[in-house]
Amino acid sequence: MYKLLSHNDLDGVGCGVLAKIAFGKNVKVRYNSISTLDREVEWFLENEDKETFLFITDLSVNEDNEKRIDQFYQNGGKVQLLDHHKTALHFNQYDWGHVVVEDDEGHLTSATSLFYDYLISRQLMEPSKPVAEFVELVRQYDTWEWEKNDNHHAQRLNALFFLLTIEEFEEKMIHRLTSVEHFDFDEFEKKILDMEEDKIERYIRRKRRELVQTQAGGYFAGIVYAESYHSELGNELGKEYPHLDYIAILNIGGKRIGFRTVHDHIDVSEVAGQFGGGGHAKASGCSLNEEAFKLFVTDTFHLEPLKEDARRNRYNLKRSAFGTLYENRMEQHFFLYPANDQVWEVTENNMKIEKTFKSFEEGESYLKRTYEAWLVRDDVFVNYLMEQIKALKETNG
Repeated sequence: MYKLLSHNDLDGVGCGVLAKIAFGKNVKVRYNSISTLDREVEWFLENEDKETFLFITDLSVNEDNEKRIDQFYQNGGKVQLLDHHKTALHFNQYDWGHVVVEDDEGHLTSATSLFYDYLISRQLMEPSKPVAEFVELVRQYDTWEWEKNDNHHAQRLNALFFLLTIEEFEEKMIHRLTSVEHFDFDEFEKKILDMEEDKIERYIRRKRRELVQTQAGGYFAGIVYAESYHSELGNELGKEYPHLDYIAILNIGGKRIGFRTVHDHIDVSEVAGQFGGGGHAKASGCSLNEEAFKLFVTDTFHLEPLKEDARRNRYNLKRSAFGTLYENRMEQHFFLYPANDQVWEVTENNMKIEKTFKSFEEGESYLKRTYEAWLVRDDVFVNYLMEQIKALKETNG
């Protein structure tokens, strides 16, 4: 008999799908949040016999259960932990632990891909093309490789996962993966996924207008309240506001925070780790404990949302050789322009500031971080230029 304790997201449930294909009725699967796993492990160790093989995937246990599991294993128990988060690497010291963040070919792993390799290598499952395709979609979504590869099939698989109950998703995937030669969505799924994409776009547009900016722990963070579409929202807001180091997405009802970044030099698992959480370098989370609540809610609740950059400009354009105009809530105007091929400069209300920049992006980031400035519309830009010409004529007599 087998028992699988896994995460309740797409990657965790992907492990459950594989377990049920491999073991059928001989496996019991339980999906857990990060906070409920340890209770499940304690129950297993107190109630199950040593003949039941325990798998733990996509999650790691606390220090007390780490010791209990090792004692269980030393006494002849059967257990295997499979994870891909770098915060779990210390489990590799145990014979029953297998944590791999990146494989030998340089690809980031997922729990589903590690579990599939485990089952195949031990001949507990036959290799299958549709199963392998499903596993790769899960892996690419969970590691965000789908975006780099422009693989929207992976994104749509996650969207389908959230449109169904876990039981419905399991049933659909098991039937499909054991009855087709190639993994794909059926026509009905494609239609509802098209509708879901439109819904996500509308949701993101609304949430863009609610984002606030703050400094936290040496980083510039964007904070937004949202209960849905955390991955899509964090990714789009990160690209929309690249001057922010990361996006913190607060789910007050769920008492959790998700962290997302689009930057390679930022590791949000370290941010989450400060509050007892963890995850990947670009996507992580933690519980909304007292410290996190004060930093991300109490200390920022009074802040005004960021103003969005003008979107339909023809003249006031970013990286323009003629310069680009920004404004802030204090009605200060900032003109960012190239002084030469290597230096960008800024005037604040027509007075040149001392600081110079190596690129447009560096200058814009400075304006947005320091002044929360935004790109103004064309009409404001044209009026600004006319005022400059008028002032120049008056100066020259």
